Amino acid sequence: MDLKFDGYSKEEFIKGEYDERYDPYDFDIRNTHAEDEEDSPIEEVRLVVPNTDDPTLPVLTFRTWLLGITFSCVLAFVNQFFWYRANAMTLSPLVVQLVSFPLGKIMERIIPTSRFFNPGPFNMKEHVLITAMANCCYNTAYAVDIITIQKLWYGQDLGWGGGILLIWTTQFIGYGMAGVLRPYLVYPSAMVWPGNLANISLFRSFHLADTNWSGPSRLKWFLWAFGAMFFYYWLPGYFFTVLTVFSWACWIKPSNLMLSQLTGAASGLGILSISFDWSTTVSFLGSPLVVPWWAIANITVGFVVIAWIIVPVMYYTNVWDAKTFPILTPTLFDSQGEVWNNSRVLNEDKTLNYEAYEEYGPMRMSTFFAFTYGIMFAGLTSVLTHTVLYHGKDIIDQFKRSREKDDDIHCKLMRAYPEVPSWWYYLIFLVSFGVSFCVIYVWPIGLPWWGLILAISLPVIFVLPIGLIQAVTNQQPGLNIITELIIGYALPGHPIANVTFKTYGYISINQCLTFVSDLKLGHYTKVPPRAMFAVQFVGTFLAGIINLATAHWLMNTTENICTPEAYPFTCPSARTFYSASIIWGTIGPKLMFGGKSPYGVLMWFFLIGLLIPIPFWLLSRKYPDSWFKYIHFPLILNATAMMPPATPINFSMWSLFGFIFMFVLRKYRKNWWTKYNYVTSAAFDSGCAIAALIVFAVVNGSNYSPKWFGNGGYGDNATIDNCPLAASNGYGYCATC
Repeated sequence: MDLKFDGYSKEEFIKGEYDERYDPYDFDIRNTHAEDEEDSPIEEVRLVVPNTDDPTLPVLTFRTWLLGITFSCVLAFVNQFFWYRANAMTLSPLVVQLVSFPLGKIMERIIPTSRFFNPGPFNMKEHVLITAMANCCYNTAYAVDIITIQKLWYGQDLGWGGGILLIWTTQFIGYGMAGVLRPYLVYPSAMVWPGNLANISLFRSFHLADTNWSGPSRLKWFLWAFGAMFFYYWLPGYFFTVLTVFSWACWIKPSNLMLSQLTGAASGLGILSISFDWSTTVSFLGSPLVVPWWAIANITVGFVVIAWIIVPVMYYTNVWDAKTFPILTPTLFDSQGEVWNNSRVLNEDKTLNYEAYEEYGPMRMSTFFAFTYGIMFAGLTSVLTHTVLYHGKDIIDQFKRSREKDDDIHCKLMRAYPEVPSWWYYLIFLVSFGVSFCVIYVWPIGLPWWGLILAISLPVIFVLPIGLIQAVTNQQPGLNIITELIIGYALPGHPIANVTFKTYGYISINQCLTFVSDLKLGHYTKVPPRAMFAVQFVGTFLAGIINLATAHWLMNTTENICTPEAYPFTCPSARTFYSASIIWGTIGPKLMFGGKSPYGVLMWFFLIGLLIPIPFWLLSRKYPDSWFKYIHFPLILNATAMMPPATPINFSMWSLFGFIFMFVLRKYRKNWWTKYNYVTSAAFDSGCAIAALIVFAVVNGSNYSPKWFGNGGYGDNATIDNCPLAASNGYGYCATC
């Protein structure tokens, strides 16, 4: 259940301020008068992007390469490391954007003057290239999911050769598509990519004199906040780990089953529970300090309604035999409530044995897990309706403009730089596509040649219309569910083939539009296209190696990884991905959601998602100044569908900190918020991440961690939050303990 926040992607959440003029419901394209022809015809762009350029500024300097490669490797390693942890926090490019500036200025001062090593002041183009390289690396390669579940659950090892080729091909196919789309999504002024505007505002704030503020500089504040979080994290991370998921209400009577299920934070719904661990707050949803308050409010309402109202009602009324299973888990079960043994229904080649399934099945899910699939179905179709209703006119207008010759001032300024030849992109696409056939036939993937062609055809067909939507609205409808559904019907009983098809079909669009967004950022900031091409290529190439090396290292050195015994390396994302491989691949959608399956009703959620935005859009039209215009169902549905692997306490703490920083402080301490909010976010994220890495090294090196009540208790009954019944089913039996 690997999702983006349809409405705003995670990376777009991370990129900047999103003040009122970027409100998606107020977004409007305003033409200027003819006398303004030497500036952008888009007012939002005119307000942020300068219509001047200095082509003499150096770009691919020693500072660019050293800081870019260093931060790319650090982000690729740290985020892959945390991907296996229970609290899978992510260091974002915002950290690089903030930290690379003072480092660049230091290098400017201490390195002797040289045309390559130190050609002058650290400039914004160098800064943009460093951040763009990191932006290619900070999301862990999606193909690592395949490598992990294939090694740990299916007993197949692609090794280094198959693993790196799988990663590179899935990442670079999208890169090849990005170059083809430049005339449609990068050059036209109508293709705004609003997320980049806030990002550029932040870049410009660094490279203008900081003379209008009193108090500590941004750099000094970053160091203070980083140090405070680094030292504080040792408390919940090592000495007093119960603070990570503080289920105080459960302690009133730990023997009460319902109380444990409702208030347990580690395995229950986490009602009234709190966390004093920053990594719990930023897991899955990213830092709440960079998300606009209207979006936080939407996600919070959706989370409360779904996780704390609908799911308990369904569970305790025993919908789909809910009480036979735990209240919250991505683990799959048989009809008796025992953990599903997938090996019992697989042939030697890891395909489904239908006779064995008839004897052992049917396979069952927890009610929460099944219901979130319905939420995900609705989230996918709600994006379509929401986009047409709220942004349809803008998209049509901009598509018409994109087909016309549209040389605004930014296109004219970019003529000073040689463009990347299209054949470079074509070559990357063709080589990646060709090597993909080698991957599926040489290694145990099981995807036939026609499946690979079909998988690549989906992004080729959909990437332009989806890109047009995202360029205007910041929404990116995902194809992950559709890809699973298509190959699940076309090739049932093949789990690895299913997830491989999904990866080639889904992540190619994601990668492509990430690259396109960075190309537009370079277009706005007048970065030479060939320089941008170079850093994107190198960043993606290096990230694949670091991701794979980190994954192999952890899987080979962490005992019982991806099981409760290896906490915190319980791999919630990998376990959910594995469950998806069984649901859509091994068993297939026909058996899981069709015929007599109890989950067949979930298919109606596609229709529900298609219709649910309509009445609220009509109300927003009738009452234009009311709160109806802020309701955003794609955001509500797609964000909350991340549970599991996300847990409710991830959402509740994220919402709490979001309320404090993005509503209270922004409203009542605006000057402080303007200067320090994003710096604080980056400092907390990086301080927590570095401390967690050192704690991991200490525990592994000494093989010691304090054993007491504050660390979850003693012996076989020890639990993360001292709430032992939270993982039990409705009758007190724990199949996963």
